[in-house]
Amino acid sequence: MKRALFVVFMLLATTAFAQQSVPEIPFDANITYLKLPADINLGEASGVAVNSKGDIAVFSRSNSANGPAYGATASQVLLFDKTGKFLREVGKGLYAWSYAHTVRFDRDDNLWAVDKGSDMIVRFNPEGHVTMVFGRKKEASDEAEHWTRVTPPRPPVNGQFRQPTDVAWDAEGNIYISDGYINSRVAKFTRDGDWVASLGEPGSGKLGNLNTPHTIANDAKGNIYVGDRGNRRIQVIDPKTNQFVREIKIDAPAPADAQPWMGAKPDVARLLAPDAPPGSATMAPGAPWALCVTPPNASGQQFLYSSDAFPGRVYKLTLDGKVLGMLGKSGHAAKSFGWIHEIACPSENELYVAELLNWRVQKLSLKPAAAKTSTAGQ
Repeated sequence: MKRALFVVFMLLATTAFAQQSVPEIPFDANITYLKLPADINLGEASGVAVNSKGDIAVFSRSNSANGPAYGATASQVLLFDKTGKFLREVGKGLYAWSYAHTVRFDRDDNLWAVDKGSDMIVRFNPEGHVTMVFGRKKEASDEAEHWTRVTPPRPPVNGQFRQPTDVAWDAEGNIYISDGYINSRVAKFTRDGDWVASLGEPGSGKLGNLNTPHTIANDAKGNIYVGDRGNRRIQVIDPKTNQFVREIKIDAPAPADAQPWMGAKPDVARLLAPDAPPGSATMAPGAPWALCVTPPNASGQQFLYSSDAFPGRVYKLTLDGKVLGMLGKSGHAAKSFGWIHEIACPSENELYVAELLNWRVQKLSLKPAAAKTSTAGQ
């Protein structure tokens, strides 16, 4: 009898999940908001950030005419004003440039660039000069080989990175660097750059286990949100204890007709199966590829935005993880996305999304008052 009731319960739960109602947020998109000079194109747009003046920084995998076809330099920071007018290039020819990943502004409008290829994180002051450096790339005089993944994983090294991904800060100005594709941890430093701790380790399941911490963001209270992409969840660090205290999962199934930007349609059930290889959930709906937290509104409320690669949506959440709405899909046209790699959210209803596959940044204007509820996955 108990087994029969359990089966009935599971069937009802599965049906409820398949018909989960998530509001679709209407929005407008501008794919030509940034005015590039005639002789400049974006490559893969891996990062975008907005400072207190509204200036927009884009980290692009451009500049790749320098070097061999494999392993060529592909990092360039371009700065635009709040109207989209091009201002200048930041850090032209920098030694740390190798393979762009993300870019962020801190509360003092310092610009931070995270370069996955050189294993370096560089801080620029508002004038565009380097003021702090983390990590060190392999020397050109040595044999230049990429990091390899081994089992069991190599232990992380204090102050060294293996393909880092992003950076965030708590209320005290302490620095958190997600690290990354080879390591699976968050490195914490003081605001002055002194080493504090390595948080998390490779794995899945329990809190603190990570598989490709790909994106990281903070709220006004200093809580740190880690996009644990390979495990399809967001984990939250309490900065006072350095502990992972909770997780957020986005469970909004993909529409039946959803298609990826490229490749075969993912077998989501297989990606999420208990025996799936580690990291398989990267291409499942809700896997966090990019995170941002909005500034507090007039009521002091903040919102969390997250994006996935398939079905290519952006999700709006409360900080405790409730999904408030979603927008977009995979595709090439305006209002559709090709692997959003970073989101900037200067306000609740104004987003900038950097796309790898479409080589562009879109400015999104949300209209939540006109939101309509759809049943995802019917």
